[in-house]
Amino acid sequence: MTEMELKSETLERIEKLIPKYPEKRSLVLPLLHIIQEERGYICDSAMEWIADKLEIQPMAVLEVLTFYPMFRRHPIGKIHVKVCRTLPCALNGAYSLCEKLQEKLGCGLGETSEDGNFTIEFVECIANCGTGPVVHVDEDMYENVDPENVDGFVEQLNTLVAQKEGD
Repeated sequence: MTEMELKSETLERIEKLIPKYPEKRSLVLPLLHIIQEERGYICDSAMEWIADKLEIQPMAVLEVLTFYPMFRRHPIGKIHVKVCRTLPCALNGAYSLCEKLQEKLGCGLGETSEDGNFTIEFVECIANCGTGPVVHVDEDMYENVDPENVDGFVEQLNTLVAQKEGD
């Protein structure tokens, strides 16, 4: 990845951040966040670019990248659906909900639908245990998602896809 592949605003943001860290290697986590925010995932060339920028070995970046579950190494769908699977949500139907979503959205866990619209995954606690099952769709939280009304929820998701395509 060359610097030209990042937006100028992103490069400026990175350059302003560097002086704030006395140890360059401490910037690995912030740079991973910034690049994923722009690109949607961290490819090998982005990982190598970070290593070069911080004058560290690529393995040091890979260690951080693979430790934290919020970083993605591959592109995801236009809509990222994350279903909480911890006990309170599970007791309220999260597993049934997730199965139905996989069927309706046309993709398995950790996969992207053929049309590129959806990626679905199970995640650990979303920290809203009293209103399960809870689903994060991109950065928005949906509470009390009824497994028996999955069609209505999928309709909302399709509306989000249409909105993103209109942007």
